[in-house]
Amino acid sequence: MPETATTPDPTAPWWKRHVELIVVIMLGVVATATAYTSFQSGIYGGHSDDKISQSEAAGTLAESLYLEGNQQYVVDSQTIQQLSAYAIAADAGDATAAQQYDDLYFIGVSEELDAAIQNAAALDESEPEFWHDPQADEGYQAALFGGYGEENDNAVALRAEGDELGYRGDLLSLYTTLMAVTLFLLGIAAVLKRPLLQWVLIATGGTIFLVTSILTAMVPFTWL
Repeated sequence: MPETATTPDPTAPWWKRHVELIVVIMLGVVATATAYTSFQSGIYGGHSDDKISQSEAAGTLAESLYLEGNQQYVVDSQTIQQLSAYAIAADAGDATAAQQYDDLYFIGVSEELDAAIQNAAALDESEPEFWHDPQADEGYQAALFGGYGEENDNAVALRAEGDELGYRGDLLSLYTTLMAVTLFLLGIAAVLKRPLLQWVLIATGGTIFLVTSILTAMVPFTWL
C-alpha cells in the first residue's frame, strides 16, 4: 500500500519523523515558562499594591504634619502680633504691657520661634529700611514643615516605586498572554496530521515564545 502524505518518510531527518514528540516537549517548556511568568506577574502586583498602600499612608501622615505645622504657624502669627502690640505699649511707658510682653514671650514663644525672632531683629538692625518677618526664617519653616516635606517626598517615592512594580507586573501579564497563544498554536499542531501545517504552527509559536522569553528574562526576578 503506498504511503500517504501524512506518513513520515523513514529516511527523513529525525526532527521530521518525530514532530509529535517535539510538540510535546515544546508544550512542556512553554507551559512551565507560562506558569513562571504568571507567578512573577502576581508577585509584582502584590508588591505594587503594598507600595501604593504605604504611599497613601505616608501621604496621609504628611497631610497631618502639614496641618499641624500650619496650625502652629497661625498661632505663632497671632503671638507675634500680640507681642508687637505689647512692645509698642511698653515703649510708650506702660509697665503692665512690658510685663505682659515678658509673660507672653515666656509662655507662647517656642525655641524655634525665639530663634526666628532673634534672627529677624538682627536683620532689622542691619537693614532698618526693611521689616523682616520672623516666620519667614528658614530654620523656623524647617521646624514647622520639615517633617511634612520629608514624609511627602517619601510618599512620592513609594508611589513611583509602586507604579514601577505595577508596570513590570503588567508587562509579565502581557507576556503570559503571548505564551498562552503559543500553547494554543502548539495544541493545534499536536492534532494536525499535515506536517507542513504542523511546522508552520510550530515555527510561529516558537518565534512568539522565543521573543516573549527574552522579554520575560529582562524583567528582574522578585520573591514574596
